[in-house]
Amino acid sequence: MTDWLIPFLCGLGASVISAWGVGGGTLLLLVMTLFLGVDQRTAQGVNLLFFLPTAASALVCHARGGYLDKPTLKSAVPIAVLAALIGAWISNAVDVELLRKPFGVYLLLSGASLIWPQKKQNEPQRRP
Repeated sequence: MTDWLIPFLCGLGASVISAWGVGGGTLLLLVMTLFLGVDQRTAQGVNLLFFLPTAASALVCHARGGYLDKPTLKSAVPIAVLAALIGAWISNAVDVELLRKPFGVYLLLSGASLIWPQKKQNEPQRRP
């Protein structure tokens, strides 16, 4: 029973965190590699599969709320698809150990950027 319970609870927790917009997929990736013994590539694949329904539901909610800018979508989606394909090809061509270190640095920098607040740029004041 515990063979599936812990991964299920981790997935459930990551789902809730993703719904809050906090980045549950990244947390799920860390849990899988550090605590559940899943190798890096398999964890990345599971993370991508986890992302699909999360992204689809977010897309529906944003579309219903009128938050999608169609001209931006038309210009960004083809480039994003091409970049994703190139990134997938590169990740399969590179040794897993080489992927761990840059990903760890990325996570550290992401965490640091959340800890230290960024300076807000003051908008120019309008004159009446």
